[in-house]
Amino acid sequence: MPRPRRSQVAWRLFLQAHALLTKRIDAALLEAGCVSFDTYDVLITLAEAPGQRLRMSELAGATFFSNSGISRRVARLEKDGYLRREGCAEDGRVFYAVLGRKGAAALHAAWPVYERVIEEDFGKAMNAAETRRLAGILKTMVGRLGGATIDATEEPPR
Repeated sequence: MPRPRRSQVAWRLFLQAHALLTKRIDAALLEAGCVSFDTYDVLITLAEAPGQRLRMSELAGATFFSNSGISRRVARLEKDGYLRREGCAEDGRVFYAVLGRKGAAALHAAWPVYERVIEEDFGKAMNAAETRRLAGILKTMVGRLGGATIDATEEPPR
């Protein structure tokens, strides 16, 4: 097998770091009695969206779910009361996922746990300049790949 290029090594390390961090976050959230990481991912994506709503295809693109996977996840989260689905008046084939009060409350309860793990296991691995640089690189990459980006230059309000 040929020797991997730097970009391939970086990719593998990115995947490994992602897997390790998401497992730690999920375990910490569940241990604290909060929603799972994959549920948190859907809810925070909706919370950050304009009007706290996204088309199902947009939600799939912004999370790690496929289109069919997000449909199943949203159906379960709707059944559990975390969000609701709304139809589109202009196109009957389009549905929106909309964050509900229970979903917002679940995010509020999970945030301290999520923040702690991110700060301890991700944030402390880099200094402020490295964190800003990585955020800028990832924002550029997400934009080039056609994804919606969040502001990578400022700390979010608390």
